[in-house]
Amino acid sequence: MDEPLFSAADLNRREVLARMGLGLAALTVMTALGPLSPAQARAQGIPLKHFTPAEAAALEAWNDTLVPGAAEAGVVQYLDDQLGKDLPLLILRYTDFPGPALGFYQGGVRALDALSQAQHAQPFAQLDPLKRTALAGQVAQGSAKPWDGPPPPLFYFVTRSDAVDVYYGTEAGFARLKLPYMAHIAPPKVW
Repeated sequence: MDEPLFSAADLNRREVLARMGLGLAALTVMTALGPLSPAQARAQGIPLKHFTPAEAAALEAWNDTLVPGAAEAGVVQYLDDQLGKDLPLLILRYTDFPGPALGFYQGGVRALDALSQAQHAQPFAQLDPLKRTALAGQVAQGSAKPWDGPPPPLFYFVTRSDAVDVYYGTEAGFARLKLPYMAHIAPPKVW
């Protein structure tokens, strides 16, 4: 019989707290004011480093369409911060996308705005919620035309995953789901 991967006897209070801290640190944005949650960075108007105001508006509207509340949770601030790291903690890392992560997001936003302009003569951020939802359906199904960006279903999947991570990956997010919050605790050995 294999040894268990995790044994309560292997951990002391200090180690449990240290491992919990790793999970909590994943959802922070580093600023001149120190580490902030993405929602705090948004509320304080911390300047973005990688997205233009138009890109940020479109990306915020897009993520909020996919996961209502993601904008206020600071999804764009989180993405902007992560895109400045050598190894960003974004789902895109696991998709083998053959290009820079920033280009993926910027290309998707440009394609989204072009789609919105072609169908509604407005940028995506200015559309009403019903039109945004209809376009999101086209992107998810891969039927969005015109589209000159990353594969539409991949863009949908990755950005929706980002929005879910930021909106639900906090104590408040778990409370919304009526689940106990437990930061990720890595097993003491590889499995």
